[in-house]
Amino acid sequence: MKAYKGFNKDMTCRGFQFKEGETYTEDRAELCKSGFHACEDPLNVMDYYSPADGSIYREVELDEVCEKRSNDSKIVAKKITIGAEIGIPGLVKAHIECITQTVEKDAAQIGSSGYYAKIGSSGDDAQIGSSGRYAQIGSSGDDAKIGSSGYYAKIGSSGDDAKIGSSGYYAKIGSSGDDAQIGSSGYYAQIGSSGDDAKIGSSGYYAKIGSSGRYAQIGSSGDDAQIECFADHAVIVCAGKRGQIKAPIGTWITLAEYGEYDGVGVPCKCVKSAIVDGKNIKADTWYKLENGEFVEVSDDEENDK
Repeated sequence: MKAYKGFNKDMTCRGFQFKEGETYTEDRAELCKSGFHACEDPLNVMDYYSPADGSIYREVELDEVCEKRSNDSKIVAKKITIGAEIGIPGLVKAHIECITQTVEKDAAQIGSSGYYAKIGSSGDDAQIGSSGRYAQIGSSGDDAKIGSSGYYAKIGSSGDDAKIGSSGYYAKIGSSGDDAQIGSSGYYAQIGSSGDDAKIGSSGYYAKIGSSGRYAQIGSSGDDAQIECFADHAVIVCAGKRGQIKAPIGTWITLAEYGEYDGVGVPCKCVKSAIVDGKNIKADTWYKLENGEFVEVSDDEENDK
C-alpha cells in the first residue's frame, strides 16, 4: 500500500540510513517498536518530522502491514520501498487528493460546523469554512480562502494567492502556491510553505514554521517558537520567549529576550535584529538571543524542542 514517510535531511530515520529506490525488510512489525513506520495521511507526517527541522518527505510502498493502528494514521510494515522525494508541495497535493476522494464518496458539503469535517475543492476562488474539530480541508484552486476554528485542523492548499487561517490548537497548514497568506493563533501549529512571497504569522506557543520560497515574511509572537527558513531575502521575526531561528545568508532575523517575572508580567529586556551574513551570523544555524547577543543553540537545546 502507498504511504508517506518523513526523514532527516541525510535520509536517516532513528539512526537507520535509507536510500531512494531501495527495499528494506524486517522480521517483525509492531507499532512504535519494530518494523518500518509511515503515515497514510500525508500531512500526518509532519507530526513526526516537522518542516521547521529541515525534514524531507517521500512517498513509500509498504508490504506486510500490521493490522493494528495507532490513534492517528501511522502504520507499520515488515517491508518498505523508498520512493521519490515529494516535499511539502507533494504532501499538500496528496492530502488534497485524499480529502477530495473522501468528499466525493461521502457527498460532503463545503462549509461545515460539525466535528470531523472533510472538505475538498479543486476549483478556483474557493471559500471554505469549518468551525468543527478535526477538520481536514484541501483546495487545489487559485485564490482560495480557507478558515478553520476547530482543534486539530489539517489544511492544505496548492493554488496561488491562498489565504489560510486557523485558530484551533495543533493546526497543520501547508501551502505550495505563491503569495500565500497563512495565519494561526492556536498552540503547537506546524506551518509549511514552499511558494514565493509567503506571509506567515503565528501567535500560538510552540509553533514550528518552515518556508522554502523566496521573499517570505514570517512572524511569531508565541513562546518557544522554532522558525526555519530556506528562502532567499526573507524577513523573520520571533518575538516570543525562548524563540529560535535558522536561516540562509541574506535573511534578516529578529529575536526577543525576556527577564524574570516581576509580579505583573515577564518584561522584554531586548529586541535585536541582524542579517545572516555568514560571518557574524552563520547560515543554516539555530540562534537564540542571550544577554543581548545572538548565540548558537546547542544540540541539546535544539533536541529539547
